[in-house]
Amino acid sequence: LALKSRSHTARRPQVDMERETPEAAPPPTFLRGEEASSGSSSARARFERLIRRVQAEVCAALEAVEEGSGGGGVVFREDAWTRPGGGGGISRVLQGGHVFEKAAVNVSVVYGVMPPDAYRAARPDAAAGVEKAGPVPFFAAGVSSVIHPNNPFAPTLHFNYRYFETEAPQEITAADAPGAPRQWWFGGGTDLTPSYIIEEDIKHFHSVQKQACDKFDPTFYPRFKKWCDDYFHIKHRGERRGVGGIFFDDLNDHDQETLLDFATECAASVIPAYIPIIERRKDTPFTEDHRAWQQLRRGRYVEFNLVYDRGTTFGLKTGGRIESILVSLPLTARWEYDHKPQE
Repeated sequence: LALKSRSHTARRPQVDMERETPEAAPPPTFLRGEEASSGSSSARARFERLIRRVQAEVCAALEAVEEGSGGGGVVFREDAWTRPGGGGGISRVLQGGHVFEKAAVNVSVVYGVMPPDAYRAARPDAAAGVEKAGPVPFFAAGVSSVIHPNNPFAPTLHFNYRYFETEAPQEITAADAPGAPRQWWFGGGTDLTPSYIIEEDIKHFHSVQKQACDKFDPTFYPRFKKWCDDYFHIKHRGERRGVGGIFFDDLNDHDQETLLDFATECAASVIPAYIPIIERRKDTPFTEDHRAWQQLRRGRYVEFNLVYDRGTTFGLKTGGRIESILVSLPLTARWEYDHKPQE
């Protein structure tokens, strides 16, 4: 055990940000100063209010499904944490439900400085020249959720909406305009991963995503749908992770107000896109063969998240809260050697 402990310490990357401190209950806000007031109109404050509202609404909707299906005693467990340097988060996880094997809805609001290695993970396209720079001041807030149902005919859902700001690296802060973030952007999306393709469900899910996008720009849905298909691609398998949805990242090609409203609309579409599908499929009869196929498909889900997902990479490179980073993984998955699926 002592050898194992020392080995773990030696391998620890030299990019850790401050470790989290558990809290008995989440504070009213994770922000400080003027932005901490309930009426603050800053983008940071408004986005925090958005993601905490979305967390509460999605958790309530999932608990209502459980209660209506005879699993009323299964509710979300909540863990709150703060960071000494700034911010914190709230993790809510439901496990072992009648309908949901595992569901997690997490929010985080963190700020301070991040090492260049973490900046490259967050912005690989904009990190040239940061190699020799010092720590980068940043702000990051987001809501992230993965929902794994028990029934093989009920699809897994993932959604994530986030807002990010960075300033100039510490050595060259004077070169920036005073008080202005050097960069800001929005990211996120909602995507569906079924084990069995049911056309009615896929049409419903995509129609809700299109409606949310079309309220802002008719080019958004085809653009972000393709982005989603391309992003959730398991390259070493030559497979898509699921049936897509919408996805965007590093988005700042519209004004900040428009994109904040767009993220709000997308987050509000999660419940109407997903709950009707769950209500239709949660009690569908299934066999052990159906369950085995679901487990194999979940294995693909695990492979993508651990190998390609930018959020996972960023969290691990910044020494983030491991339980929150890996909460997207299902309770159970399966890998069979040289498996050949039936048509």
